[in-house]
Amino acid sequence: MDVQMRASDDDRQRVLDALQRHTAAGRLDLDEFSERAAAVYAARTLADLAAVTHDLPATPAPASDPTTAAASHGRRDLLLLFTVAVVTLVLLFVFMAVTRGPGWVTAP
Repeated sequence: MDVQMRASDDDRQRVLDALQRHTAAGRLDLDEFSERAAAVYAARTLADLAAVTHDLPATPAPASDPTTAAASHGRRDLLLLFTVAVVTLVLLFVFMAVTRGPGWVTAP
């Protein structure tokens, strides 16, 4: 990777995320985080970004956000429940139509 390449917004966001993880782990205090975050926003190249984290150990990015995964799982469960309810109502309607004859739907 060419360190003289211009940094993108995604590159800056990755470094900010890493700084937040290091702050949460106690490697940086809030003043250091603020100073380094300002340097990240001012960075123009990948070398500038690398200088911000040169003294910190590499930390792997989290696999996934458990909150997002739980919300996605909850939405899937709700969709399944809604589908079951719709199928049940359709089957009930068909059952009533078959057992009561065609005249039950219209008003007398």
